[in-house]
Amino acid sequence: MGGCAGSRRRLSDSGGEETAPESRPPLPHRQGAHWKNAMGFWLLGLCNNFSYVVMLSAAHDILSHQRASGNQSHVDPDPMPTPHNNSSRFDCNSVSTAAVLLADILPTLVIKLLAPLGLHLLPYSPRVLVSGVCAAGSFILVAFSHSVVTSLCGVVLASISSGLGEVTFLSLTAFYPRAVISWWSSGTGGAGLLGALSYLGLTQAGLSPQHTLLSMLGIPTLLLASYFLLLTSPEPLDPGGEDEAERAARQPLMSSEAPELKPDSSSYLSLQERWTVFKGLLWYIIPLVLVYFAEYFINQGLFELLFFRNTSLSHAQQYRWYQMLYQAGVFASRSSLRCCHIRFTWVLALLQCLNLAFLLVDVWLSFLPSIYLVFLIILYEGLLGGAAYVNTFHNIAQETSDQHREFAMAATCVSDTLGISLSGLLALPLHNFLCHLS
Repeated sequence: MGGCAGSRRRLSDSGGEETAPESRPPLPHRQGAHWKNAMGFWLLGLCNNFSYVVMLSAAHDILSHQRASGNQSHVDPDPMPTPHNNSSRFDCNSVSTAAVLLADILPTLVIKLLAPLGLHLLPYSPRVLVSGVCAAGSFILVAFSHSVVTSLCGVVLASISSGLGEVTFLSLTAFYPRAVISWWSSGTGGAGLLGALSYLGLTQAGLSPQHTLLSMLGIPTLLLASYFLLLTSPEPLDPGGEDEAERAARQPLMSSEAPELKPDSSSYLSLQERWTVFKGLLWYIIPLVLVYFAEYFINQGLFELLFFRNTSLSHAQQYRWYQMLYQAGVFASRSSLRCCHIRFTWVLALLQCLNLAFLLVDVWLSFLPSIYLVFLIILYEGLLGGAAYVNTFHNIAQETSDQHREFAMAATCVSDTLGISLSGLLALPLHNFLCHLS
């Protein structure tokens, strides 16, 4: 990997000259590069989202004050929960876990909103370095925190890392074959599953939250190694690896009179061109916003309130299991693109909103008799969310022209963050209302 974006922009250094067929590397070399890049983007997706997921999995611990001074006590193995609000039928923290969600997502939202306007002017390598340093800092700060405020500052660092990394790596896919998008999506799903499962497993085994977080410091190192050591510089070939028939068959999201440019030329798009591209993306952006609004309203607004007393699991353990099962569903569906391609993502948005309505009614009426039914619903919720993410970006990669693809990826990745932010803002007053019910 080169040290700056210029190393990736070799695609346009020839000044428009076509690459002669004999200049292409031998087939075995290209196959080796393909698998290195596939594994590289999978690991980047895994490492980029890992700290974000771990902070959400630890949200109940961050807010519950169940750790002793220095955060060095073991997680309480006693299955009987300690209520925080005896006046409510819910075992509520004084602050909703949506507060952790907002700290984990609002910095990401700011980054993603500003990214299409000027982030492309900053080379890729410094962005990746900042992302890795912030991820490591988040684990350290939360691990050694003695207060909720300090812990939330650590969560903010995780958000900066995840947001900057996502917009950077999705834009980077514009310079590689389109297949890397499915590998990236699968990696982000793997981050959800491994992040939630590792936090659940280590704390369930008796490791303290502090030591659990410190044990994950190798993840930011793996992120940097995957970018600088594993990815290869893109070859001067069509990034989609497609022939002329495929190019002609592709349906663009919008019509434009823009001249033929190389894939890295999004930095030269005018504001009018960017607006035209953005309007064409709304068909995919709006459903993705709705999907993530519904699922994170469930995750951070309702998970804490879906509390079953007729089980051996404590409240904190129930919350961690909810997070792990959700992430398992996300991982499965984000890895399913080769098996199942969904073009009409608005169907997924509708189903997710029905999920939200169903679980909200259950929180109010408590009609579900067993936590295992909730486990199944949460797994299904994760399947819908992961499918919406991977199919949205796959469809955009297929339907945007090369010169618009980098901008389109950067602009669309704000969708999930916007939906999550809105859900966090609404989950806070809902938590306060329900927890004060007699």
